[in-house]
Amino acid sequence: MSSELSGKSALVTGASRGIGRAIALAFAHAGADVALVARDEDALRGVAADIEALGRRAVVLPCDVTDREAVERSVAAAVDGLGRLDVVVNNAGGNSFSVPFAQMRLSGWEKTLRLNLDSVVHVTQAAAPHLLNRPGSSVINMASIAGISSVPLMAHYGAAKAAVISLTRTLAVEWAWAGVRVNALLPGWIETDLTDFLRDNAEAEKGTLSRVPMHRWGKPEEIALPAVFLASDAASFITGQVLVVDGGLSVMP
Repeated sequence: MSSELSGKSALVTGASRGIGRAIALAFAHAGADVALVARDEDALRGVAADIEALGRRAVVLPCDVTDREAVERSVAAAVDGLGRLDVVVNNAGGNSFSVPFAQMRLSGWEKTLRLNLDSVVHVTQAAAPHLLNRPGSSVINMASIAGISSVPLMAHYGAAKAAVISLTRTLAVEWAWAGVRVNALLPGWIETDLTDFLRDNAEAEKGTLSRVPMHRWGKPEEIALPAVFLASDAASFITGQVLVVDGGLSVMP
């Protein structure tokens, strides 16, 4: 297997399924030990078993990333369990509803920002003391193409992801002095359980893929491998960037 991340220790949020799980496993394949953060402890233990089967260490950390105190405890436990922290992947997020902006309840707006933006703040601030003492460490924030384009009926989600992109760029400048890189990944339509509602409807799937030049869903592994690159020394002079992985969707006229 590749040794691109050999000797590094990473923390991945939303690691129990989908893109987060794929990133955690790709990191282990590349030689990293991984702290796994999500709410579903049983699912995390399954991921941990797969990582340990690859000969790497895994730390299981059940946690709600919208709970700041729980996040602080989890980051401390990750450092205790792995001995250090070189990479943080803020992958946890998602969207559970679509609604016209004028009809949106404030509670829905706040819930979406807590999950997609506040969680990034909680994790990154908790990890900051450990990262800023380790030149060459990095943060990878999972944004979305929704953060760079209009998303009718999902203004709440698009705004949250746009804020993540802005935060990424600002932290890249603030932390460059310490040799800490901060970048963002922007997935398009990826084949995970979060997109089942589209893939289970032939008409909806056809409409969705009609806008993707590559005419297919992305796979979680196709986000995980770019994450390995951004976390590795191959990206040592890359910071403050947004890497779009969307099969060409964002460049459609």
